[in-house]
Amino acid sequence: MRVIVVGSGIAGIAAAIRMAVKGHQVSVFESNSFPGGKLSSFSQDGYRFDMGPSLFTMPMYVDRLFELAGKNPAEHFKYNRLEVICRYFWEDKTELTAFDDIEKFKSNVAQNLQIDPVVISDMLADSKRKYELTGRTFLEQSLHKLGTWWDKDVLKALLTLYKLDIFKTMHTVNTRILKHPKLVQFYNRFATYNGSDPYRTSGLLTIIPYLEQGFGAYIPKGGMNSITDSLVELATSLGVEFHFNQRVDEITIADKKAFGVRIAENHYPAELVICNMDVFFAYDRLLPGQKQPKRILKQEKSSSALIFYWGIKKVFPQLDLHNIFFSDNYKTEFKHIAEGRVYHDPTVYVNITSKYVPEDAPEGCENWFTMINVPYNQGQDWDAIISKARKDVLGKLSRILEVDIAALIETEEILDPRTIESKTHSHLGALYGTASNHRMAAFLRHPNFSSGIRGLYFCGGSVHPGGGIPLCLLSAEITDHLIQNDYTS
Repeated sequence: MRVIVVGSGIAGIAAAIRMAVKGHQVSVFESNSFPGGKLSSFSQDGYRFDMGPSLFTMPMYVDRLFELAGKNPAEHFKYNRLEVICRYFWEDKTELTAFDDIEKFKSNVAQNLQIDPVVISDMLADSKRKYELTGRTFLEQSLHKLGTWWDKDVLKALLTLYKLDIFKTMHTVNTRILKHPKLVQFYNRFATYNGSDPYRTSGLLTIIPYLEQGFGAYIPKGGMNSITDSLVELATSLGVEFHFNQRVDEITIADKKAFGVRIAENHYPAELVICNMDVFFAYDRLLPGQKQPKRILKQEKSSSALIFYWGIKKVFPQLDLHNIFFSDNYKTEFKHIAEGRVYHDPTVYVNITSKYVPEDAPEGCENWFTMINVPYNQGQDWDAIISKARKDVLGKLSRILEVDIAALIETEEILDPRTIESKTHSHLGALYGTASNHRMAAFLRHPNFSSGIRGLYFCGGSVHPGGGIPLCLLSAEITDHLIQNDYTS
């Protein structure tokens, strides 16, 4: 069959690979001049910056694509497991180092917080238990097909719902297990991995720590963008055709069946269309006249980000690949985000790939990906916000590191919710589509298929199972399985 994929985000590329492996003729149309969506990069003044995701977990989902194509992943995509996942800093000089080795991490917690490290064991055991009970159910299968709910593993998971903390918040669960406020804050921040608020999102999301601390965190050789590069190379080797600078204007529908796409005056026929575009814009721009799932499209959006890409002319040996400088009032920070505001003392995330990829910065320099969580675009005065946030972020970093960071910046680029939307077509700049603050969020995302249009499927961070590299790759896998079931039954 002829298959058209709209958009070349990581899920779109993965879907294209899966279709090509099955022998389909696949074309990918991308409005940008480059693939990857948020998982892309840019260069400026001798520095290279990864534009989007800054931490790589669950690499087996990338490896799986090479294995499906009959290739050895290690020959095409290389990455190293990090000994230190993150380092954490507070204004009162407290520091924590999240070692990959759990025993070392527990010792670090005991030393720096003076608490019994058994709470870490309890936390990870609880996280692992929830993942093993629900991971396959909620992350690897469509929740919108009746047949899913007759699976014995799904039925088993449903019988244990009362043990999964669905009706408690992440903060409540973390407080119950961890006791110490700084350790609670440490584990609350995992809510930001899908743009959610730990004080509102379901306690079920305490499975996320296991995805990082259980499976490990990694740095691809060549930086995060090498994930995109390696998968595009794999797709091309399988015969997938990429068409860049080609903005799809419409997914063509007749008799409730997708039969191609229109770009300007040209029509490209296909038996299947897989849409990797943000689902809001898919309906708004590509499916004129089609019935819209208004309840889904009106759901609360996830948080966004304000990112400062800085070329820094001095090496800081105390900083590793990923560093987090905590707000002293985390709850107020999330309250401000919920109200569409930016907190004056935000948590700051710094990622420095040049520590591991030296060619990402000139000799003696570093490339800083410096991010704070912010609300999605609701018409705020972003220029004023950026000016104040930049001052606040530099002040925070300079106080904690005891050096004038502003004086060391050689080059700068800025990404805010407006430019996130314009560059990646993420509605209102929300990084993960809809928020996961509702306890039933997993069931409320748009499905990976159209219930009313045959031959139309969806993948990516705005549909099930959600945003982030692993979940986007799983969305492509779910879409693949749905297509296989629909066209072989």
